[in-house]
This record gives sequence, structure tokens and C-alpha cells, in this order.
Amino acid sequence: MPIENERKFVLRDAEGALERALASACPPWRRFGIRQAYLDAPGLRIRRFDDPDGIQHIFSFKRPVGAEMVEIETDISAADFQRLWTLRRESLEKERYHLADGSCGWDVDFFKRGGLTYFALAEVEMPEGRVEPPPPPAILAPHVVLLVPRGDERFASKKLADPAHAARMTRELAAAT
Repeated sequence: MPIENERKFVLRDAEGALERALASACPPWRRFGIRQAYLDAPGLRIRRFDDPDGIQHIFSFKRPVGAEMVEIETDISAADFQRLWTLRRESLEKERYHLADGSCGWDVDFFKRGGLTYFALAEVEMPEGRVEPPPPPAILAPHVVLLVPRGDERFASKKLADPAHAARMTRELAAAT
């Protein structure tokens, strides 16, 4: 059973400087466009990944089981993606930059509405059993605002799909610093 073990970092991207820096750092960073939707049953989502190598459609089941997060993903056809898209609840678009870094993988997501970024979040995917996240890559480190505590759902993509919620989180973090 695939166990997800990730930590999230809220990022500050003043004037889009980080997004531009990552775009110019390809490779080793790899860019993806993502359309993502959550379906009406808990833990179900669909994603469309666009990258220079083509388009991939994925169906995911993600759910906590005890203290672990189980995530199962499988490819689906474009037609099935479109059918399921009609059943979506929350949906979002984001630009993702991915970096494979040893045994970990870093994803930086720029949440978009109308082509404009309204929130930035990094995730590090770690090997099962690892507790502490590695330090962020140098390009990200100056932009980190918060290492999200485990279990803090305020920064789940499903919640951040709502730009008003993301704006509230941004204000709360600014007030706390």
C-alpha cells in the first residue's frame, strides 16, 4: 500500500520572483500545469498534468488510515477525466515545479485563478518512516514563511482551491510574524 509522507511549507512569492526563478531553473526543476478536482466522495480526486512530454490524466484515492496517509493513483483516459470533471466539487489550477532531490522529491505549487498566482506552497515527499523534513533547497529557503504542522488541514490543496481561504491564511500568517 503506498504511504504518503510529506511536509508542506507555505511560501512568500513577492512580485512573482520565486516563480520566475524556478522557471529559469528548468532543468533540474521540471514544470507541470495541473488541473485538479475533488469528487463528491471523501479522498477522491482527478488531475490533469501537462508537461513538455505530454498530458497525463490521473484518478487518486487519498485517505488517512491510522497515523498514515494512503494514496493510490492510476492513469485514466482523457474521456474519463472529462466525464468525472462534470462531478467535481472543488477544483483548482496550479503551476508546479518538481525537483528530485536524492531520496526526497520537492514540489512547488503556484495556485492560479485567471492566470494569476494567489498562493504558493512547497511540499517535500519523504521516504516512509522519515519524520523530519530536509532543509528546503537554496532557491526556496528565503521564501519559506511556515513549516506547516502535521495534520494542519488549513493548507490542504482542497481548501486552498478557494482564493478567499488562501487570502485569509496569508493574512493570518502576516499577522503572526
